[in-house]
Amino acid sequence: MRLILTALIFAGGLASLIIGLSFLVMPHSLIDGFGLSPQGPAGVSTIRADFTAFFAVAGAAMLYGAWKRSGEVLLVPVGLFGIAFVGRTISVFVDGSYTGVAMPMIVEAATTILCLAGWRLLPHEPPSSEF
Repeated sequence: MRLILTALIFAGGLASLIIGLSFLVMPHSLIDGFGLSPQGPAGVSTIRADFTAFFAVAGAAMLYGAWKRSGEVLLVPVGLFGIAFVGRTISVFVDGSYTGVAMPMIVEAATTILCLAGWRLLPHEPPSSEF
């Protein structure tokens, strides 16, 4: 069970890191898929910076937590994806639903639950400084 959980966290972390790096290198190719419409270079710059930070940090924490079997590190993606899920849920109630809203919410909820399970099952020692 622990091996499967660790593998799923690692795969999710790799996917998040790839998405984050894709926003850094080629944000225009991802903008439509995320329902974004930036206004000029400032908008693209904000998307490049913020989305890269969100996905790269979450992905790196998931990869590190799975690789080092460190449950504590998994609280980082729990916070990021958990807050994203709450924000999207509030938006559905306040702003209304839209076509395709379920998929990102499923991904956010699944990632949060997966990382919470990893936090619960993996050791809680501070990560070592050795790589």
